[in-house]
Amino acid sequence: MPHVSDICVVHALLPDSGQVGVTAIDKRPVDGPVRIGDYGAYADVQADRRHHGGLDQALYAYAQEDADFWADELDRDIPAGFFGENLRTVGIDVNAARVGEQWRIGDTVVVEVTSPRIPCQTFARRMGDDGHGWVKRFATENRLGPYFRVIRRGSIAAGDQIVVISVPDDAPTIRDLGIS
Repeated sequence: MPHVSDICVVHALLPDSGQVGVTAIDKRPVDGPVRIGDYGAYADVQADRRHHGGLDQALYAYAQEDADFWADELDRDIPAGFFGENLRTVGIDVNAARVGEQWRIGDTVVVEVTSPRIPCQTFARRMGDDGHGWVKRFATENRLGPYFRVIRRGSIAAGDQIVVISVPDDAPTIRDLGIS
């Protein structure tokens, strides 16, 4: 059954050599329910709001299955939140989600798929690459994960079920919109 295995929020702002000077990519799982509002998970931060966050990028999800792929490829652990995701999912192909598709998470929260993640240089630096190698590799694999807007606020917790409640037939999938 598809579910959220972890809900992650910023652990610490880290120094970063990008334009903003700090990054909020260091997200880690939290215990208990987390309130979800229009701009995402309570206590989360987006340091670079020009490129991350806002209503159409309120939450970012990444699948455990895709994280396992990268763990094998990179021969390292990819813990929940390491890719900057708010939601680590299990049992759902997040890259097959269609733009406009709506999910109910737990009892109350409803989110809508808006776009794929576009890997950036901050993400590359997080992975130990100051060049463009990681960005290209991540994009080429097309395991980007979706951003969501929040349709209905509420609270979610690790273990909450994900139910796909609406799928537009003619919309592109996250994989279709990949930048590879």
